[in-house]
Amino acid sequence: MSDRIPTDTGPSLTSLVSGIVGDLQKLVRQEIQLARTEVKQEWEKTKTAAAAMAVGVGLLSLGVVLLCLMLVYLLNENVEVLKNRLWVCYAIVGGALAVLGVLLLVIGRSKAGQVNVIPQQTAETMKENVQWMQNQT
Repeated sequence: MSDRIPTDTGPSLTSLVSGIVGDLQKLVRQEIQLARTEVKQEWEKTKTAAAAMAVGVGLLSLGVVLLCLMLVYLLNENVEVLKNRLWVCYAIVGGALAVLGVLLLVIGRSKAGQVNVIPQQTAETMKENVQWMQNQT
């Protein structure tokens, strides 16, 4: 019988830890690369959507201007008192749009005053968490 301990016991602890660290680094690099690729794809989608929306807003604005001009000429042609007084028709349509715009601005400002920048429920929860942590120490 031999009292010898076999020397070939497999990889050392250092090589195992080294392999795990190497695998972990590789995994992190792959995750970062995947995240970059996904962000790039989402950015491309965002650019396409923004371009389509910008063109849409431009065309919509042009359409609104043309419809306002149509209203001016419609008033001029169909209201006997306003015939040959194109400037009055422009004043009526412009004034109506200005009143509507001011009304929408007032409503928007009122709604904006109700917006909480810091979500109240989240702030309360955070305060409770901080208080709980202070009581633990």
